[in-house]
Amino acid sequence: MNPTRRAPLLAPSFLAADLANLQAETERLATSAADWLHFDVMDGRFVPNISFGLPVLQAVARYAKQPIDVHLMIEEPQHYLAAFRDAGATNITVHYEACPHLHRVVQQIKHLGCRAGVALNPHTPVALLEDLAADLDVVLVMSVNPGFGGQAFIPNTLKKVAMLKELLLDTGSDALIEVDGGVSLDNAGPLVEAGADVLVAGNFVFSAPEGPVATLARLRKHLDEVEAGLPNLSAASRQQ
Repeated sequence: MNPTRRAPLLAPSFLAADLANLQAETERLATSAADWLHFDVMDGRFVPNISFGLPVLQAVARYAKQPIDVHLMIEEPQHYLAAFRDAGATNITVHYEACPHLHRVVQQIKHLGCRAGVALNPHTPVALLEDLAADLDVVLVMSVNPGFGGQAFIPNTLKKVAMLKELLLDTGSDALIEVDGGVSLDNAGPLVEAGADVLVAGNFVFSAPEGPVATLARLRKHLDEVEAGLPNLSAASRQQ
């Protein structure tokens, strides 16, 4: 099986943005190469950090032009799904490790009209999604341990993405493979070659001297060059 490739999407992470100027950051990204806006929610329980909540998402959504990709790093996410949808989420991703009744939670997300995603921590094998893969819209592979930005990329992620791609093909799943953590020019190309469809980038985008818009344009140009050498990629295949 050799399906048509999908052009990779870029999702800058607000965790690394200027938190004192989120309106300006959101408006600036509206004209950038960003395809999604990645929004991390941490509760201080599932991960050892606290980040954004519903009021901040509502504020960002008022100015966002791209779909908002909400990543729930929280315990018992099933209690908050409708609230995050109402606050502006287009995609809602929950963690495999936080959901003992994962199939039910995925169906809740889909019933709300959002893309349903499942995230895997670095130690969680992709094979655990075999029975659920066909129901998913997104699988998010954590390439760092969740909870904090600025961590170094875990090299084993490349192997994990390739294994996940094989599992999705074997199960007939159309889910997008998203990678979050330590993404930069150094690993973006290999990640796409391994099968990644969505790259989340935080510090690399927002801490660059040239600013996020120019950095995203540079990353997009790099990926265009990578794509040119890969088979079966349609320029019209980018899915938002």
